[in-house]
Amino acid sequence: MALLIAGLLVALFAVFTVLRAVRIVPQARARNVERLGRYHRTLKPGLNFVIPYIDRVYPMIDLREQVVSFRPQPVITEDNLVVEIDTVLYFQVTDPRAAAYEIANYIQAVEQLTVTTLRNVVGSMDLEKTLTSRDTINSQLRGVLDEATGKWGLRVNRVEIKAIDPPKTIKDAMEKQMRAERDKRAAILSAEGQRQSQILTAEGDKQGAILRAEGERTSAILKAEGQSRAIDQVFQAVHRNDPDPKLLAYQYLQVLPQLAQGQGNTFWVIPSEVTSALQGVSKAFTEALPPSAATRTTSPESSEAQEEIARAAEAAAEAVADAREAETTSGPRELPRPVSEPTPFPDLEKNHQEA
Repeated sequence: MALLIAGLLVALFAVFTVLRAVRIVPQARARNVERLGRYHRTLKPGLNFVIPYIDRVYPMIDLREQVVSFRPQPVITEDNLVVEIDTVLYFQVTDPRAAAYEIANYIQAVEQLTVTTLRNVVGSMDLEKTLTSRDTINSQLRGVLDEATGKWGLRVNRVEIKAIDPPKTIKDAMEKQMRAERDKRAAILSAEGQRQSQILTAEGDKQGAILRAEGERTSAILKAEGQSRAIDQVFQAVHRNDPDPKLLAYQYLQVLPQLAQGQGNTFWVIPSEVTSALQGVSKAFTEALPPSAATRTTSPESSEAQEEIARAAEAAAEAVADAREAETTSGPRELPRPVSEPTPFPDLEKNHQEA
């Protein structure tokens, strides 16, 4: 029974010894080994063997890049303002032996070094420059930390400033300043918009006035050309047909009733030439017309033309009777005419005077 117990104890001791001799290290990890109190080697990732009870294996060291966020630290700027700066540090252990034996606690050491370096860098800047120079502060911190932590087996990859919090009074002043700047820019933009709108409106009015003037000018030119051509054609037609004074007297009688068609005409004056003109027209329809260029080139009048001439003669006779009745009731009415004014129908005026 005693031998059995002794055998079991020996077997358990052997198993425990074997377990202590075999060490498995994960990837991106490292473990330092001391033999008899002195650094011996660093275990690599994988299966490793050590001498039990002689080699001492220390806890694993993470070789991956680590992120450490430090609590906000008060920093005094050059213009004596206290700001709270929150930093984030990215570093990586490159030498497990130096990280274990060159510094007692490399995390705490990096934190304190970051705070002191940050105070030195920010202390040479004013508040405005501190708020607008984050890249400069980051690069200076990284350079100082990388140089100082190199002997600790660390490599500082990046240093980022997460937040810079000025005092509350400074925040209020900055907000007022930014609000005033925004109001100023808004007023400037509004004024520029109104200016551009007025300029565009004026240019549009100018172009519209120019186009309307050009249209009116073109319209006036076309109207003048049309009237000129119409007058030219009428003039050519009159001279081509060679009208006589009797025809002109007949036209005069046709235009005369149109003088009384206006809305403001309450009475109209019968000129002195009316009687003579009517007599000439009546004589023209009773006597034979002399041959003219128009009568030479045209054929004898048709029955319809004769009827129209007869109706015109009757209308002329009625107009003569009305004119004579008006002269007997109210006396002859004549318009004053200057002495130097030429008489449109000298023959009619002469006949009227003789009558």
